[in-house]
Amino acid sequence: MRDLDKALADIIAIRSQLAAGTAFRGYGPAAVAATGVVALVTAFLQFYWLDDPTHNPIAFFAGWAAAAMLSAVMIWVEMRARLRRHHSGLADAMIYQAIEQFLPAGIAGVLLAAMLWKFAPETLWMLPGLWQILVSLGVFASVRSLPRSVAFAGAWYFVAGFAVLILASQSHALSPWTMGLPFAAGQSLMAAILYFASGELDGED
Repeated sequence: MRDLDKALADIIAIRSQLAAGTAFRGYGPAAVAATGVVALVTAFLQFYWLDDPTHNPIAFFAGWAAAAMLSAVMIWVEMRARLRRHHSGLADAMIYQAIEQFLPAGIAGVLLAAMLWKFAPETLWMLPGLWQILVSLGVFASVRSLPRSVAFAGAWYFVAGFAVLILASQSHALSPWTMGLPFAAGQSLMAAILYFASGELDGED
């Protein structure tokens, strides 16, 4: 029984190593571009229907949480289909790898929001910029298994996050556009990079 358990553990370790060394092809340009549209639509809806986001942060962040969940579902559905097609037997390992790369940034974003909400609600204006910086870190963490040019998208989110922080520091106000425009542009850039890679990742040398 011990030999069987060891053999299974070795197989899992080998699959994980193969997945780590294989170019990830799970992110499709169409789904990524669609998430940019979701961000833009969310910004428009909040601009027209949410009179004062700064004094109604629950509705503001609830809207963006819903947009994030919808975007995650869209990417997840396409990712599973693409991985089954491109990586077959390694699909599950590749999915776990992708989750591991973004999980620290995602958890940090949730905990940061909870902490600011609970202990420093007057600083919630910082959250959009901080979230964009965390997204940039998640993108940079994924560069080793994606086209190297994806780093440009990570750089965009990094610069945009600090720019949003600087702009928001003038009024300490929440704005749909400081979320919608950076994410729409960043996801569009990411989609374009994936599209022009044409399935041949420039990380494969």
